[in-house]
Amino acid sequence: MSSFNFADNIVRLRREKGITQEQLAEFIGVTKAAVSKWENRQSLPDILILPELAAFFDISIDTLLGYEPQLSKEQIQKLYQELAAEFAEQPFEEVMERSRELARKYYSCYPFLFQIGCLWLNHFMLEPDPEGQKKILSDLSKLCDRVAEECKEIRLCNDVVMLKAMTDLQLGKAKEVVENIAEMLDPCRLTTNGEGILIQAYQMSSQQEKAKSYTQVSMLLHLLGIVGGAGSYLAICQQDRASCETTIERMEVLFEIYQLENLHPNAVMQFYYQAALYYCSYGEVQKALDQLERYGACGKKLLAGELLLQGDDYFDSVEDWFDQLDLGRNAPRHRKIVLESFLQTLEYPAFEILKDEPEYHRILRSCADLNHS
Repeated sequence: MSSFNFADNIVRLRREKGITQEQLAEFIGVTKAAVSKWENRQSLPDILILPELAAFFDISIDTLLGYEPQLSKEQIQKLYQELAAEFAEQPFEEVMERSRELARKYYSCYPFLFQIGCLWLNHFMLEPDPEGQKKILSDLSKLCDRVAEECKEIRLCNDVVMLKAMTDLQLGKAKEVVENIAEMLDPCRLTTNGEGILIQAYQMSSQQEKAKSYTQVSMLLHLLGIVGGAGSYLAICQQDRASCETTIERMEVLFEIYQLENLHPNAVMQFYYQAALYYCSYGEVQKALDQLERYGACGKKLLAGELLLQGDDYFDSVEDWFDQLDLGRNAPRHRKIVLESFLQTLEYPAFEILKDEPEYHRILRSCADLNHS
């Protein structure tokens, strides 16, 4: 209880009520000296007295103690970024334990528990022991179950269902993932028309700026969805070379039209990476190197900035929406961890076919220079 604000609260509440220490002591049935010790942090009241004190001041026991089980959005963002930075600089186990303690402390603050879950999913791979990784993911899955069962906010519940699906996929529970989210993500459901309906509603209610910004956000997210889907399509259709080649050609045109390498290099680089793997699988060394060169260029562009979500001259009304995200426009992982992960991907075993190519080693050296920037 020492970390609470009980002493300050008793002083403030007593003065607001306009009573003396002696009057409060008489009502509660203790001595004036006992109340004085409470206010001077020399002692704490018996736990059985707390309900009487709370009733006297017409407040909850949590308020009396100064306990805040709920965090503001700003506090959640601050704690997340602090922990993400600590994961980059401090021993993994120490930071992991701190995050667990915070989860226990704010066990009824469901938005915070959701962000703790996101934090674990973005950093569990730093645990060197595979069994330790499974333990973190298992705990995360259980945390998702708690939020889904107890939280009444529909939006947060939907988000936590997707977080659990990503977690279970890491645990190899593919069948469970299909069972849990296939119906929710059915493209034939009427909810897929919701964005267009909302945009029309904004227009009809003369909210032109909201209509514009929401439309831009919708367009951008769908563009990024196409990029992500195209990368998956390359992996799924790897044996269908015609489909893969067409996919690569079309995506390169899309990247140029919307200047996506500048707007969202992270999404684009993932596609280039998958394209490089595709060409390596067929022994097309030069084409693989071309894609890997683009991947490295996007990675350097991403890491040269502040890792913030942003718009551009065309998508000029999206940043207010990004600011409303739970973590704002901040990246979910610290720059140092993103850099380490990026450099590791360049030495993936599938690129063994490139190990004798000078251009491959030039790409490695060029990207490794980011460590010293």
